[in-house]
Amino acid sequence: MTQVLSVVSECAPLVKTGGLADVAGALPIALEQEGVRMRTLMPLYPQVKSRTKGARKVLSFDDLMGGPARVLAAKVEGLDLLLLDAPHLYDREGSIYLGPDGRDWPDNAERFAALGRAAAVIAADGVGGWRPDVLHGHDWQAGLMTEYLHQMGLSDKVGTVMTIHNMAFHGLAPAEKIGTLGLDPERFTSDGYEFWGQIAALKAGLINADKLTTVSPTYAEELMTEHFGFGLDGVMRYRRDDLVGILNGIDDTTWDPKTDINIPPYKTPRGKKRAKAALQKEFGLPESNGPLCVVVSRLTEQKGLDLLLAAMPTLTARGGQLALLGSGDAGLEQAYRELASHDNVGVRIGYDETLSHRLIAGGDAILVPSRFEPCGLTQLYGLRYGTIPCVALTGGLADTVINASPAALAAKVATGVQFSPITTEALRNAINRLCDLYQDAATWEKMQKNAMAQPVGWGPSAAKYAALYKDVLALK
Repeated sequence: MTQVLSVVSECAPLVKTGGLADVAGALPIALEQEGVRMRTLMPLYPQVKSRTKGARKVLSFDDLMGGPARVLAAKVEGLDLLLLDAPHLYDREGSIYLGPDGRDWPDNAERFAALGRAAAVIAADGVGGWRPDVLHGHDWQAGLMTEYLHQMGLSDKVGTVMTIHNMAFHGLAPAEKIGTLGLDPERFTSDGYEFWGQIAALKAGLINADKLTTVSPTYAEELMTEHFGFGLDGVMRYRRDDLVGILNGIDDTTWDPKTDINIPPYKTPRGKKRAKAALQKEFGLPESNGPLCVVVSRLTEQKGLDLLLAAMPTLTARGGQLALLGSGDAGLEQAYRELASHDNVGVRIGYDETLSHRLIAGGDAILVPSRFEPCGLTQLYGLRYGTIPCVALTGGLADTVINASPAALAAKVATGVQFSPITTEALRNAINRLCDLYQDAATWEKMQKNAMAQPVGWGPSAAKYAALYKDVLALK
């Protein structure tokens, strides 16, 4: 059995700010069917402590980035966890990444370098008689694990995989922290972890790892372009032969309209009527002749929520409605609060996992107008629940939604609506197409059935990860 250590900054159901946590929580369980034992190394944040009482110490550090630390072992909801307990780094209330001022914690470089350092030590020495064959790091927060492995002389002995969930975040730190982070100054070069005069944790991972993955085939291609590469497109082109796009899946047990305890359960599209009526009541929306569209998202320009604001008159003019759950940019939050004065718009600022289930079950359509989207999970939830995705043609949105083109409609395989270019005008056109399709009851129901029949679980993707681990070990 292949032994893998997943190195992550967040993991559902313990702590979550985005889709990375869902992936980190679901992949280990899916991999069990593929003969892979995956343990998960993550920080012990305050919100995690309450869920992991009784954890036992398996490793200690006298000084890890400025203070003592230890690694605790625990099991929670099927996850085999290794928790990095470093109070000087993680014992803080609020966001796991941001301080009370809404900005990155000033010591984020140290906080997540510690995570990478701990991963490298576990690879070298093991914990409790267990040692990983492969380290699998996720995003910049795990990037420096590969640099520490190199410094320890273990690069030729331990397999490494880096997964890019979002290339926009590099984990930058000033060069003055090279000593503080325990990095080799001679590797601070354009061929190493240096990026425009700064330390780049993500670049370290991309340069050093044996294999690179990202969360959809289309995003893998996009990363090699200047527009999507965020300055690292050259690195991605250099590593082209070692890069693979593997689609994310979803936990199709938790997200199952037939058994979901958060909604009036249903097996067919017609069963959505009760969920829709309940959602309209909850958001104070009247009955309407147009589609009830939902959004569950961070409110950022990356997610295209400014485009949706500009396109909303098109939706409401067609009798459509919007129910939105999200938080993020203060300006967008205020703009959507103001938009909620419209009779056909309901807004909840914040995040509520249970409410997200009710939204996706009760909506007729789910809107995902992202400017870039490595994979996206909400459109997969929408497909699972027969809630038609209306998405931008990018990344995983391009890979998971079959556009309602004339050919796809004729072949009766369409599952949603895609639009390109990613502009307000194109989104308006897509909303009009969505409303036209909604008025054709037979076509709409067929699209819903197609959506609900589409495989969106982790099975195929877990098999690809298991094969990738074997390829990595074959290099050693």
